[in-house]
Amino acid sequence: MSEPPKLADVILDLCTKAAPDGTVDPEEIAKTFTKLVPSQNIVTWEGYLLPVRDNAVKLAREGKIVIYRKGVPADPDTFKGVYRLGLPQA
Repeated sequence: MSEPPKLADVILDLCTKAAPDGTVDPEEIAKTFTKLVPSQNIVTWEGYLLPVRDNAVKLAREGKIVIYRKGVPADPDTFKGVYRLGLPQA
């Protein structure tokens, strides 16, 4: 039996699969992760929104993804409100 994926891996995978210059909605990440975790888990996708944010901040600090607010890169330590995630632009 294989282990379920880590949330950070799901975030990176979905950001990688986004169209070039594309971004991913955190809700989409939470919904995808919910489908991948064992079925005995009773947490709904909404319960993963804060962990998605926490993992996104960590990944952004490491330079692996970018957090966008209104289409502009945001500081991972100070952003608020609605956001999207994407890969750093080359």
